[in-house]
Formats: sequence, C-alpha cells, structure tokens
Amino acid sequence: MLSRRRFVGGAVGGLLVLRPGMGGAQEGEFLKAEDSPRQLFPGASGATERSIDATPAFREQVRANLERPPSLWEPSYRIFTVRQGDRVLGFVVVVEEIGKHRPITFAVGIDPDGAVHDLAVLAYREAYGGEVRERRFLAQYARRKASAPLMPYRDIQNISGATLSVQSTGRAVKKAVAVLKAAGDVR
Repeated sequence: MLSRRRFVGGAVGGLLVLRPGMGGAQEGEFLKAEDSPRQLFPGASGATERSIDATPAFREQVRANLERPPSLWEPSYRIFTVRQGDRVLGFVVVVEEIGKHRPITFAVGIDPDGAVHDLAVLAYREAYGGEVRERRFLAQYARRKASAPLMPYRDIQNISGATLSVQSTGRAVKKAVAVLKAAGDVR
C-alpha cells in the first residue's frame, strides 16, 4: 500500500525531473528601451533619444554623485527626453546593475526636479527575485529622491528571496539620477 505522502512526493519529484526549469523561469526581456518613455510617462506626446558615451571623465562625474561605485559600468547611456508638447515631462535613463550574478536592465523615469517618476524592469536575467518587476514593488520608488537610502528594511519594503535584486533596484535609481546630473539635465 502506497501512502498519500509518498505518492504526492513521488509525483512532485517526477515533475521536477521532467521539467527542471519550471520553478525558476523568472528571467526574460519584458519591455524594449524605446517603448519605456510611453510606459513611464503615459501622458507624453513624444520622446527624443540620445546616447552619452561613458568616457573616463563622464564616469568620474557619475561616480562623484554616488555614495559608492556602481556594480557595472555601461559603455554608453541611453537617455530619452520625454515631452508633452513643448514642456519637458522628464527623462528616462536605461541603466544596468548586477542582481545576484547577472545584470538587470532598468528604465528609470526621472522628473525634471530629480525625483523618481516611475521605473520598469526591461530585462531580468536571474532565476529568482523577478518579483522586483511587479508594479506593487516598483511603486515604492515614486517621488523618491536619490538622497533617500532606497535600501530594503530602511525605506523600501523588501521581497523575501529577492534582497539582492531589491538592492540593485535602489542602486539603479541612484545611478540614473547621477547620470542625469553628470549630463547636466537635473541638479
């Protein structure tokens, strides 16, 4: 006679053997960078894109605006200036920060005053922690300034099992603001 516990345990074990990637498939590309201005600033009438090379001098300016160096330096930064008619609504900066092992690509929407407007995860490459791309988590960053800690358990509610991804989200916001300061777009 086979007990219910052994039957269920065997069935679950069989599923894991047959479908090993089933439990951790959180990685993927979710939004294209060129589509992010419309998502982050829904009232926008248009956006212009420019790219800034991350020269050593530019990196030094970015580094001077950060508390600590970023986990990853991009070769260049894509910056979208978002407008509604003639009025600048804000900027979207595409940045990457290391999660646990691999980079996470973010689009960070920043208001002209330097506060976070909204952000989105463009690409997530880790097996766990993909909950950082959920709206209820990302909404915590709205109206935050780069001077805020943006750290789990301090001013950002953490996600169990995704602490490193939560930390990288805060670093990405700070890096995006630092890039805009170095570029002269915000103070």
